[in-house]
Amino acid sequence: MESSTATSTSDVRWGPRLWGTLVVLCGALFLDALDISMVGVALPSIRTDLNMTTSALQWVVSGYVLGYGGLLLLGGRAADLLGRRRVLITALAVFAVGSLLGGLVNTPELLIAARFVKGVAAAFTAPAALSIITTTFEEGPARNKALSIFSVTGASGFSLGLVLSGLLTEVGWRYPLLLPGPVALIVLIAALKFVPNDGKPARNGRGYDLGGAVTATAAMLLLVYTIVQAPEEGWASAMTIGSFVVVIALLVAFVTIERRSSHPLVRLGILRSGSLVRANLGAMIFFGSYVGFQFVVMQYMQRLLGWTALQTALAFLPAAVIVAVSSTKMAGIVERFGTARLILVGFVSLVAGYAFFLGVDVTPDLVGVILPCMILLGISCALCFTSLNIQATSGVRNEEQGLASGLLNTSLQVGGAIGLAVVTAVVTANETGGAKATSSQLLASYFPGLAVVAGIAAIGVIISLSGIVALRKENRAAAELEMANA
Repeated sequence: MESSTATSTSDVRWGPRLWGTLVVLCGALFLDALDISMVGVALPSIRTDLNMTTSALQWVVSGYVLGYGGLLLLGGRAADLLGRRRVLITALAVFAVGSLLGGLVNTPELLIAARFVKGVAAAFTAPAALSIITTTFEEGPARNKALSIFSVTGASGFSLGLVLSGLLTEVGWRYPLLLPGPVALIVLIAALKFVPNDGKPARNGRGYDLGGAVTATAAMLLLVYTIVQAPEEGWASAMTIGSFVVVIALLVAFVTIERRSSHPLVRLGILRSGSLVRANLGAMIFFGSYVGFQFVVMQYMQRLLGWTALQTALAFLPAAVIVAVSSTKMAGIVERFGTARLILVGFVSLVAGYAFFLGVDVTPDLVGVILPCMILLGISCALCFTSLNIQATSGVRNEEQGLASGLLNTSLQVGGAIGLAVVTAVVTANETGGAKATSSQLLASYFPGLAVVAGIAAIGVIISLSGIVALRKENRAAAELEMANA
């Protein structure tokens, strides 16, 4: 039987061991975010050294993201059924090995394969860590404080990973790929000491639903591959249309399997929660736009402007500082304003940041374009990551926290994969001049991608507004019920 470890501390004062547990879990998320972002700055160097095209280069990112997003739901289920601590520790060990392999390979194919393996490992660490938090800290102020620290740590890892990557890429692009390995080992050793042993939960007839995992992963892999290849094959070609048809068939098969399975990978009833669905859509759109934006900006700064990896990384530093400084304040801000309002403000900041960057030219404008963009992105990351994590897991039963966290992280990673694929396809379709392209030709290919990024983020504003409308309806209904009972 699964033990209940939720703390009943109402004043959120925790002892050293509880803090140790939280720090270890934050370290696991920091590691995942670090690995995603560190490869970004190194992409131009990888492209040159391994002679990769733009469409092939995006698979260095997508390979990780797809392994991550494709198996997150299975990772969440495994955490619920096998024990969260056991899954976390095993996945951290695999992640460390994958980091070593990724930094030593010499071909694009092996590099992408190693990134996929690391993504698969992260697919098990992320939901295990998040579900340990949500079952350890009681819903309310204690959990909100823990989740705000947890989610801001992830955002900080993503931002600071860019800076670390800039420093390491100056030495060689392999070092950013190798660094997460030792970090994973440190987190693993700390997890053995601080994360409480939750035993092996009673399965109660529940299983893993491998059919659902296979169909969902295959659908996502094929969808991203089709979007990336469509500019080359033609959007109206038989290959592209046929692939989209297969994707739809796989998704239909997934839903059918989930409805008929006695132990589905996703209990579809959980999707009746409007706040949970909005949080997942918001996560998908947020990360999808940001990963696409980062990919284009890395190419712009290093390939067009000729900046070094370190200069490129430092350009993102203002966003990282804002996220880090806000980490101790987010719990109180969420308590005061609520997640729905903060998500809306976060998405408005995101759109404004992208709009600023549309003002770039062949010569950099640090004060008028790049700095305001990064400040707005930092505000957006701080507000959205914390609020989306809290909203996606609130009101969910303990035995389904792994599922809820898996859904959220799946939305993040699938959104990232699809957003990156779409933006890459748009940039590739507008490329001219080949390897000898002029600065103007390069900029002309980047602008459509940046416009798509801003458009994706604008959809997030619309979804956020629907959350505000739903919140007002709930408050009105609650007030009417109170008056009726008075």
